[in-house]
Amino acid sequence: MPTQPTTTVPDLITIDELALPIHRPDSVAALGDLVRTAEAVYPVGGGTRLGIGWSPTRPGIALDLRGLEAVIDYPARDMTITVQAGITLSKLQAILATEKQRLPLDVPAPDLATLGGSIATNTSGPRRYGAGTFRDYVIGISTVGADGVETKAGGRVVKNVAGYDLCKLHTGALGTLGVITQVTLKVRPQPELQALVTLGCDDATLETLLETLHNTRTRPLALELLDAHAATTLGLEPRPWTVVVGFEDSEAAVEWQLQQVMGELKAIGSEGISVLAGEAAAPLWRGLTEGLRDPQAALSFKATVRPAQMGHFVRAIRQPTLRLHAQAGNGIIRGHLASGIAQAEAQSFVNRLADQAVSAGGQVVIEQAPASWKPQLPVWGKRRGDWTLMQRVKSALDPRDRFNPGRMFSPLG
Repeated sequence: MPTQPTTTVPDLITIDELALPIHRPDSVAALGDLVRTAEAVYPVGGGTRLGIGWSPTRPGIALDLRGLEAVIDYPARDMTITVQAGITLSKLQAILATEKQRLPLDVPAPDLATLGGSIATNTSGPRRYGAGTFRDYVIGISTVGADGVETKAGGRVVKNVAGYDLCKLHTGALGTLGVITQVTLKVRPQPELQALVTLGCDDATLETLLETLHNTRTRPLALELLDAHAATTLGLEPRPWTVVVGFEDSEAAVEWQLQQVMGELKAIGSEGISVLAGEAAAPLWRGLTEGLRDPQAALSFKATVRPAQMGHFVRAIRQPTLRLHAQAGNGIIRGHLASGIAQAEAQSFVNRLADQAVSAGGQVVIEQAPASWKPQLPVWGKRRGDWTLMQRVKSALDPRDRFNPGRMFSPLG
């Protein structure tokens, strides 16, 4: 009997209830062909942050670039590396580690998260306080635009400043301006020693403690604030508030900073201080990074306020169904509402939260929520004065609205 032909069904990925066929190009040329012929293109990276943004407005294809993960150039002496954007963060860090170097940025789920996706979402973690964000490390970038043609910006050397700074434009743009294909990064040496100082406090002493650490003579790389729910998740004692201070540097510098900060903390009456150093600190560093996301939460948000407002803000929004994890040095608060919360309760809480954040000089962005909830939520926060300018940039670079249509600039406004 003749053999029946087989039909290959492509893998699917779902973004807010829209199922999309996944395409995995193995070259930039193949990627360009896909972009030219697709009605809509949704870059998905490693699929770790698909909840960000409004729901897609029309069917199209999902792009998985993990087939584009080559190292293009690694002049270790120059402290730069050029790689394709589909490389995962764990693979990138492993390559850098062979030269005792690293990219000092924290990304949750690094075995899945891709470099391009992390840049597109401008993901950052605990080390943001002292080390910065992707905007500080991307010095060269290549992207495929709406015409399917690859465009390059920046360069492979740190002092290259020619042309428009498209590196920063694409950082945090959620892939709405093009598909990132290649990146050149500045990197740094691995530190000799890392250490984490943890201590607890109550409502009455929280603001004094944070003010002391904001004015410390030391140079923390991280300054994290956890509520009791978040501390328990990380295996720490569930005090009303837990503060974690991180240091990385030469062994002598870290040891001096530990002595200094311990003296400053004891001077204001802090007790229950503990220190994790070297490899003993690594699990908590990773836990602080992974705690930034919660795939099981009913809703997750990122709020920003002035750092001086941090203590007052977190005390005002705390509630039993909420897990709070703040980057206190940067004024960033991430919250996760427990699964099972009703839509009306979640919506009421987020609207109050958005108003409180704006009054504290900040903003709120929804990082994860059911698709049916999003029309009633301030997904990208209160509309800002620069929103019209961003829409004009989007229209100029993607006139047919082919990249992530609707996910940043919703018809809702």
